[in-house]
This record gives sequence, C-alpha cells and structure tokens, in this order.
Amino acid sequence: MGKSAAENDTLHARFDREFITENFLLEGGDVLPEVHIAYDTYGKLSAEGDNAVLLTHGYTSSHHMIGRSISGIAEGSWNSLVGPGKAVDTDRFFVVSSNMLGSSYGSTGPSHVDPVKGTPYGPDFPDISLVDIVTAQRALLEDLDIDHLVAVIGNSYGGFQAFQWAVTFPGFMDGVVPVTTNIKGRGDNTPELIARFEKDPHWHGGYYYDHGGIDDSMTQLRIETLINYGYREYLRLNFPDPAALDAEIERIARQWASEFDANSLITLGRASARFSVENELSRISARVLFVLSRTDKLFPPSLGSEVMAKMQKSGVEAEYFEIDSELGHTAPALDGAKWAPRLAEFISQLLTQ
Repeated sequence: MGKSAAENDTLHARFDREFITENFLLEGGDVLPEVHIAYDTYGKLSAEGDNAVLLTHGYTSSHHMIGRSISGIAEGSWNSLVGPGKAVDTDRFFVVSSNMLGSSYGSTGPSHVDPVKGTPYGPDFPDISLVDIVTAQRALLEDLDIDHLVAVIGNSYGGFQAFQWAVTFPGFMDGVVPVTTNIKGRGDNTPELIARFEKDPHWHGGYYYDHGGIDDSMTQLRIETLINYGYREYLRLNFPDPAALDAEIERIARQWASEFDANSLITLGRASARFSVENELSRISARVLFVLSRTDKLFPPSLGSEVMAKMQKSGVEAEYFEIDSELGHTAPALDGAKWAPRLAEFISQLLTQ
C-alpha cells in the first residue's frame, strides 16, 4: 500500500510515499511485526513496467535524493544526475528512491514504536543486514508492479546496497552502479559510537527519547563527518571566511542532528560492519559500473584496482570510472557533472545489450 504527501509536476515526482508490509522475517531469524518503507518516485512507470531504476542512499542521508534541498545531507542532492534530460532521465525512466530499513527518514527503525511494547524500539531494535534492507526494497518494488530494474544506483552505503542487490537478486536488474563504496564494510565503529554517546548525560543506555535527546553529541559527530566527507571544500567558495565556514558547517550539522536517530547510526553501522559480497561476486550477472572519487578518504581510489581484479576474476562484466574531483566522498552528488556523462553512457549501453 502507498501514499503520497507531495507531488512535483516537472519531475512527475511523488514524495514521501509509504509501503507497509507485515511479519517481515529478518535474515537473523527475528520477525518485525510491521515494516514501513518510505520512498520517493520520479517519472512514470511504462505500461510494460520495464523502465524502472532504483536509487539507494547513503548511511546518514535520506531517500530525498532529488527535487528537494536538505542541507544537512552531504551524500544526497543528486539533482545534477537525475531529472528530465539528465543521466538518469526522468522523462524516460521511472525512478524509485527508497529509504532503507533501519534509517531515520520514515522507514521502520529504532525510533519507531514497537507495536508489541508500545514504546520506541531504541537499542532493542533487532539486528538487520544488507540482505534485509534490499529484501524490503524488493517487496516495495513488487508492490509497485516492478519485477525487473534497468539499474540499481547508489553511493556509499547505497553502494553496499547496489552490490548486495546484484548478489542477492542477480536476475532482477540489467546493471548496478556502486559509487564511492566497496564490496565489504569498513569495520565496526559502533563500540566507539556507543562509548561516545555514553558520555552524554541524556543517553540512558540508548533509551534517550524521553530524556531530552542527545543533539549536542550528534551535532559534534556530524561536524566531524562533514569535514571528513569533504564538505569544507565544497562550502569554501560561498564561505571564504573561516569563521563563517565553521558556523555554516555547524548549522548544517545541527539540522541533521535534530532529524537523525543515534540508534539508527548504531543499527546501520552494525549491518555495514557485517556486509561483504567479496566471496559471492560470481553470483553477479548484471553489468557493473564501479565509481570512486580521486580524493575520497573513506573509499580511496586505491580500492579500484583491487575490486576490479576480484570482479573480473569472478567473471563479472565490470567497468571502472574515477571522478576527478576535490570534493572527496561528496563528489558523486556535489560534483555530479564530472561523471554524469559516464553514467548516461552506461545506462544507454544497458538498454542496447
């Protein structure tokens, strides 16, 4: 079932739609009584249902990847890549942008009320995996009468999802575009996150919802993340004064901290730590365009040759592209023009294969 809270005629967009399914079995054996998946759509589904593209978003961003300006989201804002006449042409394709299970932007996650207990799950939210995330997305697509995709495209954590899609549902798409990402997670940072949050007097073991929140702790964490992502370089043109630049980064970080749930950080962090398709690459039948950014500190371009060699050894038809940008991890979104032609070319190749 679905709903739409807002629409945009230029993009043929429907924002903040919601898919609901019940008794969702997780890979680990737990069952979520009810799962909500928030999503946006852009463009129109063809009568044959053969023009769908799935966008998958980053760790701390949302499904609002185009059509809206959410200044706290460093990985989002794909407006240069998706839209009428752009690389992912919404006059041609029906684009589904799905918020992932466990996130903080409308999909079921730790801040949602446990229907059994009547209180937020908090740290009691069950462990989820990348398999669970993409399985929930597949259920959403099936509800939209989509049984095949032209491509799955996502950056960072969204790239994990793209690779997981290619392995878990190998016949479901023609191509995948994992961007600024890897075939396995970066390690488990959740013990450090929890130790950090425990210093906040409002944390209460993660049951902080009735104790004033931990916005200050989340703001400081976000400031560090934005700087690491390369956001300082992006903002410097508009904020040449260092003090003004710092103030703008703090403003963006504080806005995000008011929206994002700390327990989602932990839930998704644990899922990413367990993520790996390194030993399952031979399952991939879709074509792959693997994209990294020259200045990315999180997923440096040195990963390119290693991942490409492993995919080619496994028989994967894969191509590599490196974004020549100074914007680090944010380059795919904020320097989209640097790789939009390659993305458009890849999608065109998928349609003629």
